[in-house]
Amino acid sequence: MFSSLCAAGALTLAGCSTLPDSGPSASDVTARQTGGDQIQRYMVVDIAGSTVEALRRRGFVSFYSRFGDHRVSAESVIGVGDSVTVTIWEAGPGGLFSPSASQTTAVVNAVSTGANSATIPAQVVGRDGGISVPYAGRVHVAGKTTRAVQKVIEQALEGKAIQPQVLVNVTTPVSSSVNVNGEVVTGARVPLSVKGDRVLDVIAEAGGVHYPVNEDFVELSRGSKTARIPLITVVNNPRENIYLHPDDSLTVVHDPQTFIAYGALGQNAEIPFQADGITLAQALSKAGGLLDSRSDMRGVFIFRYELGSVARQLDPNNPLVERGPLTPVVYRLNLSDPNSLFIEQSFRIANRDVIYVSNSPSTELQKVFGIVSGAFAPIGAGAGIVSAGASVAH
Repeated sequence: MFSSLCAAGALTLAGCSTLPDSGPSASDVTARQTGGDQIQRYMVVDIAGSTVEALRRRGFVSFYSRFGDHRVSAESVIGVGDSVTVTIWEAGPGGLFSPSASQTTAVVNAVSTGANSATIPAQVVGRDGGISVPYAGRVHVAGKTTRAVQKVIEQALEGKAIQPQVLVNVTTPVSSSVNVNGEVVTGARVPLSVKGDRVLDVIAEAGGVHYPVNEDFVELSRGSKTARIPLITVVNNPRENIYLHPDDSLTVVHDPQTFIAYGALGQNAEIPFQADGITLAQALSKAGGLLDSRSDMRGVFIFRYELGSVARQLDPNNPLVERGPLTPVVYRLNLSDPNSLFIEQSFRIANRDVIYVSNSPSTELQKVFGIVSGAFAPIGAGAGIVSAGASVAH
């Protein structure tokens, strides 16, 4: 009987290395940062005051730094595709553009704003950059302001009309507008005003956004450059609320910031920030805190693809930094140190971070004892039955 018990115990202990678990142990995370070929797969960085300070100076994507020109855009000019109307006044009756003019002026709109004036119907500026004005011919307007075009038409009509005065108006400024789309109430081409319009001005003109500000990102494309930042950053930092230029494309993207809680935590799930940003202390609280019966206080990890510029500050000599713009980094916090309770209040969680808390080594022993007890229980029960039978026989 004893030999049977030993055999069962040996088989059980032999299977301990393959016990089910929720993830790697703290020692596994640290030891396996290099693969079998000794090539480093990720960086392990202890969260300390210097780490928090380096992350505070991280180079976030910025509209202000990305697009360079922060001034109000120059006064808009007429461009190809714009719709333009021209109104012409004359100093006295009987001129080319007065109601008593000859039938040759029939091409001019009869709707006038004065006894000696007429309005030419709206025209789209052609690919040649011009519009047609009776008695002035084809007038090139693309690239000119409305004031400049007025003077050109007045000069072309000198000697033909009676002291002509001209007013040019752009009714549909396609070339000096911003394309706004995505999660806005009304996606459209928004014309830029002469005073200049900033990012938030144009979004407001498009009706605002559908979702809370902290769940949206703004993507701005200008020429070959594109940048994407949280909308809340534009709201909180006036420097990021830059002036827009003609032909800019602005897209509002709904992308709630979340982190994934995993391991020996009260809740394993993808959890939304529901705020502008959160700290590690707040994230652990949202995840239900560490489980007393399972968690390893020395095994709190944050898995993140970090910007190369930040990774270089954390470990300048690490070969991973040179391999690409993003570096896999595992941040480690030892909650058994009381000072860590201050540090976790300063460590900011990034969008899509994975927070993992490993099991305590004692958890593995508990599993072993549970399996051994389960294996021995039937044998012990059988032995009890045999012993009871023997007693009855006697």
